[in-house]
Amino acid sequence: MTDIYQDSSEQLAEKQYTLSILTEDKPGLLNTVTIVFTRRKLNIDMINVSASEVEGVSRYTIVLTTTKDQVQKVVKQIRKHVDVLGAFVFEEDEIHYQEIALFKLPTEVFLGGVEVETIVRTNNARILVIERDYTVIEKTGHKHEIAALFIILKKYGVMEFVQSGRISVSKSKKKTEVFLQELENSTTHSLSNNNGRKI
Repeated sequence: MTDIYQDSSEQLAEKQYTLSILTEDKPGLLNTVTIVFTRRKLNIDMINVSASEVEGVSRYTIVLTTTKDQVQKVVKQIRKHVDVLGAFVFEEDEIHYQEIALFKLPTEVFLGGVEVETIVRTNNARILVIERDYTVIEKTGHKHEIAALFIILKKYGVMEFVQSGRISVSKSKKKTEVFLQELENSTTHSLSNNNGRKI
């Protein structure tokens, strides 16, 4: 009975999930994918669309906070679209991920000493561009690391700030081509990762 209650509470507890969706490289698919979330009234925390290692295949990385039950239903629905080649859901410990942010600050704050440069170095950021009126700093890391640097730099007069969506790779040893081939041969459209978990 205890196991049943634990499984039920896991299904209902909200947490952050990362979806990796592989599609054919065609225009208009972003709307096709995101409308699935809109219809279920699910808010997307982050979204990134990029090329994949497979020619002609795009990868959508979508981060959302929801229940296990809801995310499984969403993935199942996304897989039904003809142009979607594969859709996988991962928890935080199953992926390597990063985000990137750019901070634009007045160049004059760098001229008064080494204080700002020291902040940049100690936060594992780097100076990307130096112009007469502004300097651009680049920071790659996790969301909380970027947020912490923003709080520090805010007092120096951040002129502009932009942050990307998450990019991630799974910890699975399988190549994408292998996943796609297995999905093509699967009747359930679900696979197991290296740990035996359904994805």
